[in-house]
Amino acid sequence: QVQLVESGGGLVQAGGSLRLSCAASGRTFSRYAMGWFRQAPGKERAFVAAINRSGGTTYYADFVKGRFTISRDNAKNTVYLQMNSLKPEDTAVYYCAADEFTVLKSDPGDYGSWGQGTQVTVSS
Repeated sequence: QVQLVESGGGLVQAGGSLRLSCAASGRTFSRYAMGWFRQAPGKERAFVAAINRSGGTTYYADFVKGRFTISRDNAKNTVYLQMNSLKPEDTAVYYCAADEFTVLKSDPGDYGSWGQGTQVTVSS
């Protein structure tokens, strides 16, 4: 499995931006499709975005389309989530995940490797 470490979370006002990073180690990063998920208190973990191995294909949850962008740098073994126009309802712990499939997936149960999460809090 690949080891994942998220960073970049924090407190931001509504309308602001944050960029999350997820650094991978332990296996060949370019073998993995990557996903971002989030979990708010009392709610299930929800899909946010995914990107394929090369970075050429992305997939987003409807509630982040046009606001969030997922990208990756295989030379740096890192995947990013650029979050713009943040809303208080985006407040959650954000997790990155990885697995060696070629078709992008949104079910957290399909991902075998997870980071520890990073807290994002959006104030109104």
